[in-house]
Amino acid sequence: MAEKHDRNALCHCGSGKKYKNCCMGKDESAFSSKVGVAGLLVGIILGLILVGYALSDRSSTPECPPGTVWSESHQHCH
Repeated sequence: MAEKHDRNALCHCGSGKKYKNCCMGKDESAFSSKVGVAGLLVGIILGLILVGYALSDRSSTPECPPGTVWSESHQHCH
């Protein structure tokens, strides 16, 4: 985990400024950017799982050509 910097301490970059007036905004935006990307990836993965689940609905029997019936044991029309 990243080291937590005190707002009023000298900045870790060596500029001589206080951390709150120098790199604090950059450090916080980098963290929020990483969280946003992680959230986006989780959303995409969940979306793909839901689409796959919706497309793989096996509860209904497919329509077979006239004169044939669906065989559950063989998973095709006879």
